Amino acid sequence: MFKNTIIKRFLVTVLTCVFVAGSLAGCKSSKGGSAQSGAGVKIFYTTPALDDFKELLLNAIKDSGTQYGADVTIGEPCTSVDEQVSQIRDAVSSGYDMIICNPVDVETVLQLEVAAGNLPVLFINSQPEEDKLEADKYMYVGSNEDDAAAFQAEYVWNKLGKPSKMNAAIFMGQPGHPASLARTKGVKDYFKKNNVDVTYVFTDTAYWDADKAHDEFLIFLKTGQPFDTVICNNDSMAVGVVRAMQEKGFDTAKIPVVGVDATDAGCQSIREGGMQFTVYQSAVGQGAAAIETSIALVKSGSASGIEGVSKDGLYVWVPYVPVDSKNVDSFK
Repeated sequence: MFKNTIIKRFLVTVLTCVFVAGSLAGCKSSKGGSAQSGAGVKIFYTTPALDDFKELLLNAIKDSGTQYGADVTIGEPCTSVDEQVSQIRDAVSSGYDMIICNPVDVETVLQLEVAAGNLPVLFINSQPEEDKLEADKYMYVGSNEDDAAAFQAEYVWNKLGKPSKMNAAIFMGQPGHPASLARTKGVKDYFKKNNVDVTYVFTDTAYWDADKAHDEFLIFLKTGQPFDTVICNNDSMAVGVVRAMQEKGFDTAKIPVVGVDATDAGCQSIREGGMQFTVYQSAVGQGAAAIETSIALVKSGSASGIEGVSKDGLYVWVPYVPVDSKNVDSFK
């Protein structure tokens, strides 16, 4: 298992580095030709209120647009579906060629697609249901949440010596958010697949927020229930949990706390012996993939030559990379 894990990590790391480097440099598509210039392509990006990762993603889209020569406009962060629909309608009437959309509410995808009219829409960060997607028209760019969950669960299980039973606490992100649901389900599925009897002594939502996770975990600690690990849907919540544990004298070297995203705060926590593990979700890679895919859809009507595109043409996948104390300094 250990050797397989190392091989898997190596391959994913190589794939990510090749993808990101190729995307940023604008050198090659997966078919070996030159990536298309974005000159003359007008792209509008609409996003909900920003958190750490969404801000990284916004900056990556902006920077990649500049790199490719596309005209990218960033809308003011939306606080409601109505605002997002209005932004998309305004983008259509203003002559934009393409919409990149991080949905305020992924359940409103059809409404957003209708608002876009004949323009293609590339969804990012919040994954719509598959039946809402259409090849070369309504696609999704992101990282496969099943992989992130499997990496988290595998690390925890190995770290604890592959026990047959364990007590786990889980912090979910935003209720109903596709990433939150998929990451939580993926962790549980991994343990079931490996016949690990897990008692989930605490499951709560903290809206991706460190302070909320800190305060809620302090309340849990008052119950005195035993726990072997804390698995969080993102780094911010994991950082909050670590802070709560340290305030109450728990040894984070013995109780693994894990997250997702490899944010600066998450990586620093690993260096300092707080969090033990995270999974790198490449905002840079996703931003570059979104811009490259957008240009391809506008100029050629197809994303078939884009690195990471799925066989059914509905997704463009950017690989996750496991991060622990051994490789954390590569993620600064």
